[in-house]
Amino acid sequence: MSAKQIPTIMSDLRQDIVQMPEVIKECSGIRIYGRRIRSVLFTTDVSIIANHNADAILAVYPFTPNPAIIKSIMLVASVPVLAGVGGGLTTGMRSANMSLLSESEGAYAVVVNGPTDVETIRAINKMVDIPIIYTVVSEKSDLISRMEAGVDILNVSCGSDTPRVVEKIRKDFPTFPIIATGGPTEESIRRVIQAGANAVSYTAPSNGELFKSKMEKYRKYAKD
Repeated sequence: MSAKQIPTIMSDLRQDIVQMPEVIKECSGIRIYGRRIRSVLFTTDVSIIANHNADAILAVYPFTPNPAIIKSIMLVASVPVLAGVGGGLTTGMRSANMSLLSESEGAYAVVVNGPTDVETIRAINKMVDIPIIYTVVSEKSDLISRMEAGVDILNVSCGSDTPRVVEKIRKDFPTFPIIATGGPTEESIRRVIQAGANAVSYTAPSNGELFKSKMEKYRKYAKD
């Protein structure tokens, strides 16, 4: 058996986990507390969080950060969680307190939104000892002031412009850690890696999408 042939073990009841695209393995990864993170699964669905092969979970959502949500995610997660703590409507000490709660629950890093101001980042940086990830939503974002305030990793999420923005950031900051949204295809993922992303986030399919193929199998069996 060659070094590249990796034995794979699956159980009878866990054949249908969410698999990360193989192309993500082409990126360098980011080491957080000694763990190499290349594939980051974007989801807050606890059933998916319990059934995947990603290196980490990106747990951000479009609601006010809630302690019950991070507790639920941490309860089922078997890999590092990058926890959303606001930065848009939720700012200042509330974001800092959510960051401390996330750290106490075991989160590997906290994630702040694009509108997060420098003062909020400073407050979080004083409160916690885990990395701060800043979400870049525009090439016009003032990155230097946020890096100086305590941001450790950039999370680039600029839609179709993501590869171009990653490439620009990489030119300006050759060694700064970058996570980037990979998009739906191997080609789109490879573009952000070639642009300079160290790790790639991948959006998990919905429960409805996953159930669709399974329900088709069930209907077929019912007819046989």
